[in-house]
Amino acid sequence: MQDKTLICKDCGQEFIFSVSEQEFFAEKGFSNEPSRCLDCRAVRRRNNREGGQGGGRREMFPAVCANCGVETMLPFKPSGDRPVYCRDCFSKNRSY
Repeated sequence: MQDKTLICKDCGQEFIFSVSEQEFFAEKGFSNEPSRCLDCRAVRRRNNREGGQGGGRREMFPAVCANCGVETMLPFKPSGDRPVYCRDCFSKNRSY
């Protein structure tokens, strides 16, 4: 093994994927090389901990449960081609 120079997909800068990092990735069973430099990985982790770039608030979308008809809010925009369920109905039968 030898150090590899990779390009960060976020900032476009080159970064080194060192032999020790490659060994760590192999030890953990990771099959992909990192796609972000250390700085961009740190920013991404921090944003994930804080709830993303939206200030910690996830955008929610209104919908009507296909099973019981109650109005509910979803963390994704329903496409209309598949039924959506409220939390209770979804929990009762995860086979939906």
